[in-house]
Amino acid sequence: QVQLVESGGGLVQPGGSLRLSCAASGSIASINVMAWYRQAPGKERELVAFITSRGTSNYLDSVKGRFTISRDNAKNTVYLQMNNLKPEDTAVYYCKDSLLTVTGYGSYYWGKGTLVTVSS
Repeated sequence: QVQLVESGGGLVQPGGSLRLSCAASGSIASINVMAWYRQAPGKERELVAFITSRGTSNYLDSVKGRFTISRDNAKNTVYLQMNNLKPEDTAVYYCKDSLLTVTGYGSYYWGKGTLVTVSS
């Protein structure tokens, strides 16, 4: 059984910062790609950023220069540092891990999401 738990969401004013965390637990052998998605009301879920096991990362164009994704492999945790937040960043943020379990099963898992609201 693998679980992903996000934390760090909340209400922040425009221009503010938040740091999201997503910790994976369970029978995990290795995690390949760790990613953050978001879904705003009435919109489809979109990929915000991802980072590979080698540290290669990529970002949605609208967050480049403002968001930074990082990972701590020892803790099976991925982070998303969000600076200069804008109202259009308001969404539920989900983490997704593509991983291999100790039994050799490869799949991806989602967290339940954390709400980020950017408003004055």
